Amino acid sequence: MNSWHKFPRAAFDLETTGRDPLTARIVTASIILVDGHGELLEHHEWLADPGVDIPPEATAVHGIASQTAQAYGSPASRVVSQIAGVLLGFFRDRIPVLAFNARYDFTVLAREGVRHGVGTPNPFPVLDPYVMDKHADRFRPGKRTLTAMCAHYGVPLENAHTSAADVLATLGVAAVLAERFPHLRKPASELHEFQMTWALRQAESFQEYLRRSNPEAVVEGRWPAIAS
Repeated sequence: MNSWHKFPRAAFDLETTGRDPLTARIVTASIILVDGHGELLEHHEWLADPGVDIPPEATAVHGIASQTAQAYGSPASRVVSQIAGVLLGFFRDRIPVLAFNARYDFTVLAREGVRHGVGTPNPFPVLDPYVMDKHADRFRPGKRTLTAMCAHYGVPLENAHTSAADVLATLGVAAVLAERFPHLRKPASELHEFQMTWALRQAESFQEYLRRSNPEAVVEGRWPAIAS
């Protein structure tokens, strides 16, 4: 079987200054690489000084205040460059990078690259447990947050909304999905292409639902990143 979950794979997560991926700045980032058995091979962590104040509502989520980032964080341009370099190495080797709600993280990274004059890699292949779960178990009620999905699938999650914890949880949820849903057991490059279609259909379905009460509602369907 050439399924992605039997081979090395990475996971990537950002904590940022806000919810809008077009304007959010990176505060922390984590990337881990595991082998085909899930054993840790690499672990990368960053704390950035985003160059702007971190809003209190963002600090409430990830726990990093402006003073901490300014005192201990590396310059944002350096962090973006280092993240891009690590991810580029994986993508060149065709190692899939998992990201929960990948559209957010890869859009933030791309926009930060433009902001700081740093080239960022084309995200391929990417695997997104959020998109995969919505496709595989479409009619399950309840939230689809990482915390909710960890609870549903029995995956441990401590210190949620820290990038280090979230990458581990992302790998855990993805592994359960691959075991539970046979049609998700595909080569990473093939599954990436399927997810592009699934993400678009999911967005179209949600947009149709929203337009029952708001005819002007628009839901972004591009994946795994929003083109600048």
